[in-house]
Amino acid sequence: MLLNVAAYHFAPVDDPDALADALRSDAEAGGLRGTVLVAAEGVNLFLAGRECGVEAVLDRVRAQPGFDSLAVKRSWSHAQPFGRLKVRVKPEIITFRREGAAPLERRAAAVQPSTLARWITQGHDDNGRRLVLLDTRNREEIAHGTFEGALTLPIDNFTDLPAALARHRPGLSDATVVSFCTGGIRCEKAALWLQADGMDNVLQLDGGILGYFEQVGGAGYAGRCFVFDGRIALDPALRPLVDEGDAGTG
Repeated sequence: MLLNVAAYHFAPVDDPDALADALRSDAEAGGLRGTVLVAAEGVNLFLAGRECGVEAVLDRVRAQPGFDSLAVKRSWSHAQPFGRLKVRVKPEIITFRREGAAPLERRAAAVQPSTLARWITQGHDDNGRRLVLLDTRNREEIAHGTFEGALTLPIDNFTDLPAALARHRPGLSDATVVSFCTGGIRCEKAALWLQADGMDNVLQLDGGILGYFEQVGGAGYAGRCFVFDGRIALDPALRPLVDEGDAGTG
């Protein structure tokens, strides 16, 4: 079995090129495939391979100043879901191009999966406010599954979200809005930006859909969660839709 991990962490990186080179070296030594993105704002990675090799890369990341609390979503597959290893230095670890969205000084306020599952069952948060789940992913991902009754937007890129959401914002003022995405990175940036842009009623789902599946299963979720590799999508038990051969496209 191969260990598949998804992880991101926002913290200042003094020398993104040097860190990218070190992570590439560790990943190659471990025979890993996947994607590693490094920016001055942090690290975002999706990797698969033998457990010892994956853990060596995670240890390298955690050894960096400010990265000791790196959170990791884990799942397993028989087949290698990535076609190759890609390590890149970029301006952002997820492209958004909005001021006030990089959580370097503070994280967006978050709700834990167990709490969200309770709110979904109740139909409101613990203060009685109605609950709106905001999907920050694109339409291809949403087609594989999303939370029941979620507010979904017809976008193809994360950068399209602010414009697509604009017409919905007046109707959200009386709700507790929980943004969510695959692993947490987009919903955290979206929540921070919305808070900076005047919405003080927005939380992020800590760990995203994968973290929710890992901790509470599929309560209130319909379908699978799309992932950007050869597995295509994972069900609430973190089982891949495709797990045959070695034909991952990366």
